[in-house]
Amino acid sequence: MSVLTDRNVLVLLAAIPLLIAAGPIMPDWVRFFLQVSLASGLAVLGVVVQMRAGLVSFGQGLYYCLGAYAAGMTGHFVGVTDVFALLGLGIVVAAGVAVVLGFLMSRYREIFFAMLSLALSMILYGLLVKAEVLGSTDGFNLPKATFLGLAPTEQALRFAVYALTCAVTLLAAIFLYRYLKSPMGRIGEAIAQNEIRVEYLGSSARTVVHITYVLAAALSGAGGALAALANGHVDPEMANWTTSGQFVFVALLSGTGNVAAPLIGNFLLEMIRVYAVAWSPYTWQLILGATMLLVILFLPGGLWSLVERRKAGG
Repeated sequence: MSVLTDRNVLVLLAAIPLLIAAGPIMPDWVRFFLQVSLASGLAVLGVVVQMRAGLVSFGQGLYYCLGAYAAGMTGHFVGVTDVFALLGLGIVVAAGVAVVLGFLMSRYREIFFAMLSLALSMILYGLLVKAEVLGSTDGFNLPKATFLGLAPTEQALRFAVYALTCAVTLLAAIFLYRYLKSPMGRIGEAIAQNEIRVEYLGSSARTVVHITYVLAAALSGAGGALAALANGHVDPEMANWTTSGQFVFVALLSGTGNVAAPLIGNFLLEMIRVYAVAWSPYTWQLILGATMLLVILFLPGGLWSLVERRKAGG
């Protein structure tokens, strides 16, 4: 099937101008939460692509945080404020670290992969908490961003970063969708089913896992950089286990059947959290936990399974 005739690709492409056009109409708080959820949704996509290969990462916050701090430190200490340069640097740093760590991570599977990824993320968290020059637990603010040398007004800047986040996230989702349809993506799914047979067929499971790990890191690094630009601030919590756990939470909540599912699920989670905190500021975690329990009990395939059931029924 051609890229330009693939329904999923067309829907994702059409969503870019629709979301950008809807930006000025939305209340500022809704647009901000949508922007943040799209940025962190890239890290969730990184979790999903690994889950499709039979891997569960409880440390995806490592690369989310690396992307954010790479952008933040470059802007704060070097004075580079161009959003495209900061975004690109966040991706390169996250992917570069993943290339090195991938030689280790590709040797492990199942709970060992999950726990090692968590340990690496918490090492970064511990280092950042102790780094007073980086603001320790408080983090630090980014300078005002620019676009190719242009310094827009505050309101225009917020909208421009929102539009960039929409475009980058959905284009990344399209790329990931095509990757999963490619031979490399199919091999990843085969590894989840039977790694030994993949080796017998002449493919290196460790190489495919390594590539998948780096791809997931690049997605997370992009998300971290975009989140830093949206918030104008970075802090060590981006590498904490709670952040990584949220990414896994969303992946399970939304399902892995479609690349759009984590993005939609992440936004729904953000909105549930907003209203849960407003309605019950002291027990909002209970509401999130109850939501997750209901999904596990009645929709073990995630929210996207509702769409799949409808298609099967149609």
